[in-house]
Amino acid sequence: MIREWELLDSKIDRDYRVFRIAVNHALSPRTREVGEFYTIETNDWVNIIPLTEDGKVVMIKQYRHGSQDITLEIPGGLVDDEGHKEAALRELKEETGYAGEEVQYLGAVNPNPAIFNNLCHTYLVKNARKVAETNFDPDEDIEVALVPLKEIPSLIEEKKITHALVIIAFHFYFMKNNYFHDGTK
Repeated sequence: MIREWELLDSKIDRDYRVFRIAVNHALSPRTREVGEFYTIETNDWVNIIPLTEDGKVVMIKQYRHGSQDITLEIPGGLVDDEGHKEAALRELKEETGYAGEEVQYLGAVNPNPAIFNNLCHTYLVKNARKVAETNFDPDEDIEVALVPLKEIPSLIEEKKITHALVIIAFHFYFMKNNYFHDGTK
């Protein structure tokens, strides 16, 4: 039977503003040996599927330094000192200038439980509409794209949407709304 390991100590090795690297020592319940593990500690993240009244998803294109590529994504970001829903609405407005009438929680996932301590929470914002100008962080360059919802499965299949957290966000949406692969209900 798999059992939890006993955490003996944890210390922050490095702080990189949006995440910290922790060094953890934990005792194996099976071998009674102490192992050293590095984890990434960060605040929770949020993703938002903003859906316009005419069935388009407000998406963003941006350059990502990890993949060194321009990606097609939904708005999202770090939860600061506010709640998850408030962070989702803030990120939506900052990155796209859009807001909406109805906000629905779709679910959460751990981005990678082997090394991350956080969750990524996904929200649906219905009847999204442009209400303000964008307000990018200094290191953000973002282009807004309106994409018909029915095209999302094909964009994932064609590898035009490759961000795992974006794909899982749409998985939550399609499962909760009984969408099938061809975009029909």
